[in-house]
Amino acid sequence: MGNPKAFLTIHRQEAGYRTINDRIHDFSEVEQTLNANDRKVQASRCMDCGVPFCHWACPLGNKPPEWNDALYKGDWESAYRLLNSTNDFPEFTGRVCPALCEKSCVLNLTEHEPVTNRENEAAIAEMAFKENYVKIREIPRNGRKVAVIGSGPSGLSVSNRLNMYGYDVTVFDKNESAGGLLRFGIPNFKLNKALIDRRLDIMEQEGIKFRYNSKVEVDNLPEGFDAYVIATGTPDARDLNVPGRELKGVYFALELLSQQNRLLAGVRFDEDELVNCKGKDVLIIGGGDTGSDCIGTAHRQGCKSVTQIEIMPKPPVGPEDPANPWPSWPRILKTTSSHEEGCVRRWDMNTNRFLGENGKLSGVEVESVSWKPNPDGGRPLMVKSGKPEIIKADIVFLAMGFLRPKHSVYPSNVFVTGDSANGSSLVVRAMASGHDTAKAVDNFLRSSDGAGKE
Repeated sequence: MGNPKAFLTIHRQEAGYRTINDRIHDFSEVEQTLNANDRKVQASRCMDCGVPFCHWACPLGNKPPEWNDALYKGDWESAYRLLNSTNDFPEFTGRVCPALCEKSCVLNLTEHEPVTNRENEAAIAEMAFKENYVKIREIPRNGRKVAVIGSGPSGLSVSNRLNMYGYDVTVFDKNESAGGLLRFGIPNFKLNKALIDRRLDIMEQEGIKFRYNSKVEVDNLPEGFDAYVIATGTPDARDLNVPGRELKGVYFALELLSQQNRLLAGVRFDEDELVNCKGKDVLIIGGGDTGSDCIGTAHRQGCKSVTQIEIMPKPPVGPEDPANPWPSWPRILKTTSSHEEGCVRRWDMNTNRFLGENGKLSGVEVESVSWKPNPDGGRPLMVKSGKPEIIKADIVFLAMGFLRPKHSVYPSNVFVTGDSANGSSLVVRAMASGHDTAKAVDNFLRSSDGAGKE
């Protein structure tokens, strides 16, 4: 390492967010960036530790010590080559990854000041595009074809890897553009969609074909391909079947998020189709990242108020979770940029029913609960308090996660990847699954009878 003692004198410095009064009036990215010199200083904090747990923690197997060292020395191109060798799309993960590597950073475990790996990653990717380090590759073809169904993080990842191996890859997607969750689920204020288009342009120039508005049923796959990859994610959101669910004003979270992203892309909707929070009291049911994204979107649409409820208990305030120590994921209270913009947050709240008049939502009856150990093991048992209350709400968004798809038995040349295979998870895990699936497809076709044999 160039400066193995930098961590002793240099503290973690995050770029931070744009001011609240500025950012809530647009959908531009909220996160700022450091200048190149300060970024190199932050990279210098990555010490030459004996066991770099960051390698182990990253689903992609990223190697922060190597590319942080290159960044510290000012060799941005080498830093990008090292980063891109394991991560196909660092410009995405550098913005939306929860940075598993930072949670396992030795400096986090000892000082609670991990290296700014995620921000460094995004900075390296942006410098690579700016300085034209991202080159279009001429890839020899092996004459075999693979169809990928779905173009979310796993679909793009498996497509990129298979293309590198020399396969002719065609991606089918039911939507009008590629990206899946990246494009239609994550708000622009976290991930500018121009970044997706920039990467897609490169992938197309390298030979990957995209077929949009093409809904493919998994039991009726298109003909003419040697192998197929199903990367359709988890399209079905978890519902809340309580009285009043049919009222106008109760929506799934992605009905808000995907429509808003499409509006920003220039898609027009009829007035009666719009899901809009302007002037409304908003209630979000679900305490995860999707719920947080709804908070930020509601503010930018001009809501009157936002309340977020979660059925589980409030997590402990960090930096540590004594009940869940490393190497387990620290279940500590997370406050996002959207929460900072204004939100009433409540935990241990169960939803009893939706209330309304003339078919239109007006409020939600909730009830505080407590949890007790399950004598049979497994999930704790919920105990209602018997004290229901009403939360005034003109619009509700259900952000309670997604259902894992069920698959039948497929032919041996059909593979399932990403969330579609493993259930809803992180973008980085979906990308890692895409890598593994690409290797499995390659091994299968190489070992198959006929043209696959060498």
